Amino acid sequence: MRLVIQRTSGAKVDVADRTVGEIGPGIVVLVGFGKEDTEGLPSSKAWDTIINKMIGLRIFEDDAERMNLALDAFKGDILLVSQFTLYASCHKGRRPSFTGAAQPDLAKDLFDQFTAAVKVKAPGKVETGEFGAMMNIDFVNWGPVTIILDSEDFA
Repeated sequence: MRLVIQRTSGAKVDVADRTVGEIGPGIVVLVGFGKEDTEGLPSSKAWDTIINKMIGLRIFEDDAERMNLALDAFKGDILLVSQFTLYASCHKGRRPSFTGAAQPDLAKDLFDQFTAAVKVKAPGKVETGEFGAMMNIDFVNWGPVTIILDSEDFA
């Protein structure tokens, strides 16, 4: 599982000119699952660790303008967007290969479980895109601040 976390002052995701998810200040999280991820991932140590790490990242500024606050203290929202392209391989040629991504049925199940687990722990609103759809994401990367987490680092 890979996450690309971007701090935002606000975000929305549209599918076919219809807004399906919208948040205020918080984080936009692109979520991808790889072929090594299995149905057992949600019961793994890495699963809980990466969710807690994502929510607990101190990437919001305190009164001293230091990145010292996590989502709970900041009272931020989360927009989760599935993105298989996080597992693109560009080693050969110029066309990315996506063979490293999980199969769509498994990835959808894992994304749904991930969303449910995040909703239990998140301090604010949690919204999502639409799995498998062509999505347009509109947001401001506030800072910019971008953090990448990979479950392999927490296995």
